[in-house]
Order: sequence, then C-alpha cells, then structure tokens
Amino acid sequence: MSATWVGLAQVGLLLLALALVYKPLGDYMARVFSSAKHLRLEKAVYRVGRVDPGSEQHWKTYASSVLAFSFVSIVLLYLIQRLQHLLPFDFGRTVDPGVAFNTAISFVTNTNWQSYVPETTMGHAVQMLGLTVQNFLSAAVGLAVAIALVRGIIRAKTDRLGNFWVDLTRGTARILLPMAFVFAIVLIALGVVQSLKSGVDVTNPDGSTSRIALAPAASQEAIKELGTNGGGIFNTNSAHPFENPNSWTNLIEIFLILVIPVSLTRTFGVMVGNKRQGTILLSVMGVLWGGMLAVIWWAEAHPNGPLALLAGGGMEGKEVRFGIPGSALFANTTTATSTGAVNSMHDSFSGLGGGGTLLNMMFGELSPGGVGTGLYSILVVAIIAMFLAGLMVGRTPEYLGKKLGKREVTCAAIAILAMPTCVLLGTGAALLMPGTAGALNNSGAHGFSEVLYAYTSASNNNGSAFAGITVTNDWFQSTLGVCMALGRFIPIIAVLCLAGSLAAQRKVPETAGTLPTTSPLFATMLVGTVVLVAALTFIPALALGPIAEALA
Repeated sequence: MSATWVGLAQVGLLLLALALVYKPLGDYMARVFSSAKHLRLEKAVYRVGRVDPGSEQHWKTYASSVLAFSFVSIVLLYLIQRLQHLLPFDFGRTVDPGVAFNTAISFVTNTNWQSYVPETTMGHAVQMLGLTVQNFLSAAVGLAVAIALVRGIIRAKTDRLGNFWVDLTRGTARILLPMAFVFAIVLIALGVVQSLKSGVDVTNPDGSTSRIALAPAASQEAIKELGTNGGGIFNTNSAHPFENPNSWTNLIEIFLILVIPVSLTRTFGVMVGNKRQGTILLSVMGVLWGGMLAVIWWAEAHPNGPLALLAGGGMEGKEVRFGIPGSALFANTTTATSTGAVNSMHDSFSGLGGGGTLLNMMFGELSPGGVGTGLYSILVVAIIAMFLAGLMVGRTPEYLGKKLGKREVTCAAIAILAMPTCVLLGTGAALLMPGTAGALNNSGAHGFSEVLYAYTSASNNNGSAFAGITVTNDWFQSTLGVCMALGRFIPIIAVLCLAGSLAAQRKVPETAGTLPTTSPLFATMLVGTVVLVAALTFIPALALGPIAEALA
C-alpha cells in the first residue's frame, strides 16, 4: 500500500474516532459545567482554598481571579525551577534565571515554548511538580474562560458568569485528569517511556559508551497533547521515539490534541439549547483544518529541488516511521490548535508547507484551536462576522438573541487584534536588533520566516518552533515571554468583558431580518471572516517569508 493510501487511512481512522466521542464527550462536558452538585474531592479543594462554590462572580471578578491565579502560578513555577537543586531527582541540573522566567510564563500561558534542552536542564521533580501540573491547570483556565463566554451568551439580565474557581476545579478533576490517566496507560502499553531514572548507559557498535536520557514521559505526554500544551520532556519533542515510538502512538496523540476542542462545539450547542449551532462551528473548523492539511501534505509531497523529488518527497527533518502523511497530519493539527508539539522539524518543510503551518496560527488557532481557546476564539470571530453582516444590510447585528453594539464589537476587536499586534511588533523589533542575524541558521526569506514563526508561535500560545533559530539570549527570552503573556491575557480579559456585556442584556426575539446562524451562508461568512482578517493582517509579512521562498 502506498504512503498516500496509508495516510488517507490514518485520516479516516482519526475522523472516525473523533465522530464516535463527539456526542458523549460534548454532552458530558456540558453536564460538568451545568451541574449544581460538587464532588467530595472538589468540596475538599474549596475548603482548603476558602472558596464558596455557591457564589458567582461578576466578569471583572472572574477576570481578576484568572489573572491572580496565573500570576501566582508563574511565580511558583519560577521558584520551583530556580530551587531545583533542593528537590529530588535534580541530577545536578540547574536552570538559569532567563530560562526560568521564559519557561514559567510559557507553561502558565499554555504556550510551552522551550528555549532549553529538557533532558539536560530540567530534573524529574520540576517536570512532574511544575511543568506537568501547569499542563493541567493552564488548559483548565482556557476551558473555564470558554464556558464563561457561553454563559454570557445564554444568560440574560444578570451580571454573573459563574465561579472561576469552581470551573477550574471541575475542568481539572472531572475532564482532564481522568482522560490523561487513561491515555497515559495506553501510551505506556504502546511503548512510551515512563521512568524515574536519569538515563541508561549503552555500548555503541564501535565500543564507546553513550548515555540515553530517560524520563517519566508517558504521564506528561498524555496531558501535553490532551491539554493542547505541547512542551516535550525530550528536546526533539514528539519526534523522539521515547515520546512517540510508532504510527499508532502518533495517531493517538493527534486524536488527543483534537478531541476536546472538537467536542467543545457540541458542548456549546447543548448549552445554548440548539445543537446545530455547535455543528456549524465544527463545520467551519473542519473546512479550515482540512484545507490546510491538503496544502501542507501536497507541498511536502511535491517539494522543489531534484534531490527531494528523487526521494519521492521532502523527507528532511521527518521521521521515517511517520513519513510525509503522518508528519503533515501532525504539523497541521498542532498548529491549527494551540499545542505546539512537533513530530518533525518545521524548519525543514518547504516554503509552502512551512507557510501553511504559519497560516494556521495566524488564523488565530481556531481550527479547532486549543482547549477552550479555540471555542471562545471562533465565537469572537462569529460576532465580528455578524457585525459585518449587519453593516451590509443596514441593521443592528445580533447573535443568538443578543444585540452587538459598540461595547461588544470593541471587546471582540481587541481579542482579535492582540495577537497580530504582538506578532508584527515583536518580529519587526527583533529584525532591527544587531544580534538577530547570529541567532539564525539561515538568511534571506527563510531566516525571516524563522523570526516570524517564533513570534507567531509565542503570541498565539502555540509553542512550536521552526527549530532554525537560537532564542537563548536575553532579548528573545524576554520579548517572547512578553508576547506569550500579552497574547494570552489580553484576549482573555476582552472575552470575559464581552461575556459580561452579553449576560447583562435581555434576549431579543428573532425576526425576518435576523440572519440564521445555522445556515450554510453563515458558515461561509465565518470562514471568509477568518481568512479575510488573517490576509489583511499578515499577507505582507508572509510575502517576505514563506511566499517568497515558495516562489524561489
């Protein structure tokens, strides 16, 4: 069977698996965030944290809770790294202040950008107590914000959006922990390493010895993908055979990346009382995901250059056990979400293929996006699309019974524009710095793409890298950290403000002039808005990088 047919079979199995869990998981998550009952474990957490689970919060209080929790998490994670030498399983490793600062922001913002070699920098205690814990909590924060926005849409004449601490606890205890536990066991059974040893000594064919690093990889790998986090416990991430040993683990990890963001569209439909609303959002996500998969796959199977053509495709930087289809599928999925894990080096992709991964992030990572972030991002774009539709027909726009006025559109615009602002300003400033050229492995269009990719990845809280740029100096550590923080928290504040504004309104009935949001026309408008916003913002930058390289 040819590689193409094998790849198509993998895509078919992936879509079948997602279809099977879509309804039960989506309905379950809707019940989790709608139930008035609290589990015993959750009650114990509330008592320790002195939280009243029966109280609800104004959007400002909800946002303050998100920011306060994230700030404390950054400080604690920074201290855990700096005090690594006092913890067990440190293996004599230390973390520099710049690396600790960047990594703390990275994992708390669900970016998981890594400017260090994990197996020689982080001990197992830091990996488990610091990084893995944040893999759960940062994903739960995104999930909580998405649910708060849904509540803002479905509630009327209230200033309450729920309780952040309850949403955070439920997302972690009822959704992320059980699923990660099950799939960690599955990954161990399929060959992913789970060890507390620092490494194992092996004898090479020439008689010399080498040390192969070991780590508790399976437990971190499961939540790394499930929470759309992306930080690898080994330097080569999911290209490492200890993290991703075969085609079955590769497919399972892609499934884990997609399963919650995809199923959240069902959760949305259930919570708003119209399941077709979720189906429309899913169809838009699917069109964007499938279209970019086709572009990246084709580009890597038909690269420029006689050597690549002779080899049957661009295999540089790709693992033979995955091939072009498995690599393209993973690359498309990880950049269409906010995951950032990689099973191949995007720096080695063709100009068009690398540009495809960039464009996925520039869409706003909503096809289907990260855990929670994908849902609230596409809802923000839906509000912009309805606003544009209202301008075209000359009537006040509305979405699901809520009027979209100046306040709502302003919040949506801020949420959308925060990321491009960080990307373009960060890239421009970096290119003006005298030392940037020395950090690049390539010059010209590809070198520009490396810098553009770094700031796009950081500002979108993705975390993947072209792997052709060295970002260990203070400038990159600091500016990328700032982009991660701004790219995460400005949209969250804007989304919660939007949710509060919508919740305070009364519902308005549909009229003959109301644009149906379950129609193919609305889906087309939504796709067009996503593409139009990305094109207007990023086409000049893309023309200097991947487009110029693809045409060379």
